[in-house]
Amino acid sequence: MKLLTALAVVSSLSTISGTLGFKSAPRVHVPRSISEFRARHPYEAQHEARSVVTIRPSANDTDDISDEFVKGLHAANHGGTLHLLSNETYVIGKALDLTFLDNIHVRLDGEIAFTTNKSYWLANGFHHPFQNATTFWKWGGPNIKIYGEGTLNGNGESWWAYTTDTSLRPILFYAQNTTNLQIEGIHFKDSPCWNNLIVTSKNTSFKDVVVTAKAQKSGVHPKNTDVLDSLNLDTLTMERIWSHVGDDCFSPKPNTSNIHVNDLYCVGGNGVSLGSIGQYSGVYDYIKNVLIENVWVMNSNYGALLKSWAGPDVGYGIIDNVTFRNIYSGGNQYLGSIDSCYYLVDSSECAKYPSQVNVTNIRFENFTGYNNGEEGNVVASLVCGASSVCENITFVDWNVKSACGGDPVYICEGITGDIGVPCVNSSDPIAVSAKKATCTVTDAVATATPWL
Repeated sequence: MKLLTALAVVSSLSTISGTLGFKSAPRVHVPRSISEFRARHPYEAQHEARSVVTIRPSANDTDDISDEFVKGLHAANHGGTLHLLSNETYVIGKALDLTFLDNIHVRLDGEIAFTTNKSYWLANGFHHPFQNATTFWKWGGPNIKIYGEGTLNGNGESWWAYTTDTSLRPILFYAQNTTNLQIEGIHFKDSPCWNNLIVTSKNTSFKDVVVTAKAQKSGVHPKNTDVLDSLNLDTLTMERIWSHVGDDCFSPKPNTSNIHVNDLYCVGGNGVSLGSIGQYSGVYDYIKNVLIENVWVMNSNYGALLKSWAGPDVGYGIIDNVTFRNIYSGGNQYLGSIDSCYYLVDSSECAKYPSQVNVTNIRFENFTGYNNGEEGNVVASLVCGASSVCENITFVDWNVKSACGGDPVYICEGITGDIGVPCVNSSDPIAVSAKKATCTVTDAVATATPWL
């Protein structure tokens, strides 16, 4: 579906006492919930002519079938399918090394649920040195397909409330050294940390996938539950994805290239991100050749974000040849952003130790929607480190509004050349005035009218 067709004109906005009033009906054909997403993008697992293996389900939520699961994978390996049946739960309570796989399908129509035995997982989970990542299991090998109408449940709520070392919360799905990994249809639910980390792999695709993270207890919130992170990944496709996780809806990390994202619905969190990269001292990182299109982002910090690290001991690199197009933003802080002072680094330290990541050949095309008023009338912020080159950054067909009623303002720091719209330094009186003109915007509601 062309975003121009469904979202040709932003709805009229009424501002009353600094609060945005929603007046229009939802846009035609744009899902507002998981059920509407599935109706718009139906998925039905297709039977394939392969030998089928089944295993017994768990009898209760403490009945660990990890050993049976591994035996089932061995039996289905080299050309078969392991089928996990609908209306059944399969409890995994052991860290599993599944890097022996080769030409296997796993049809997940039931639920795989991980135990919440933190002491076990902290002692036995697999570790990766990148950002001290920890995983329940690790998959690997050529031609793996995981598909179906079932759920991968990380039981993350107890981890989100866990206050010891949050960096050790397990990742729900981790794969390394894969070729032609396909994931289709399934629901990633309540991951303790990132939902997916794909490492040193080629030709990975996610299609028709739902990813959610929601706490049932008040005061507990999902933590760092990115939909997908990657490291050393060549060729990634994501198509028809529903995300409501409270963090990045997409966040490839160092050395990811040849990316295509199409039809992504992103609710809450940090929106669609590239990076961060340039974290480790002396290490060269890159993200290259990216097309992200037909994306709806609501109630997020960003619509589209490119981010790199700054500080005394960081690395260097480049984000190059990126196009964001047909992006609709409903109530986000910034609709477009380059952040070269990431992560939680004081601005004075960024000035002293700026990012060394170049950002080049970036196109923000056909953006519609409105901001959330937290930054007043500022709708985009492009900040490049003093040690970096940020050039050939272009804004094309931006038809966006400020929720606060003023003219939309674009801020540029360290950007070389004309970006296609008027852009001012943050110290410019126009920018200062725009940032002061804050207002409160009613959140778009996923069961009501978010895609205005």
